[in-house]
Amino acid sequence: MVDKQELEISIDDDGNVTIKVVGVAGPDCLALTKDIEEALGVVVDRQRTNEYYQEKQGTTERVDQQGG
Repeated sequence: MVDKQELEISIDDDGNVTIKVVGVAGPDCLALTKDIEEALGVVVDRQRTNEYYQEKQGTTERVDQQGG
């Protein structure tokens, strides 16, 4: 079963937009917000949550190196 991915978008009284990504581990969240960010203009601040620093489930990376 796929985990639910959500974008929470808020606009304050001054027109500032906040986008929060929920349910996405690792830097994949940046890809989800890319088009919206480009449409809105300049990103003033980016805060990474704990989810950003988590590994995606089911993925591992292994690097083997042989000398010689």
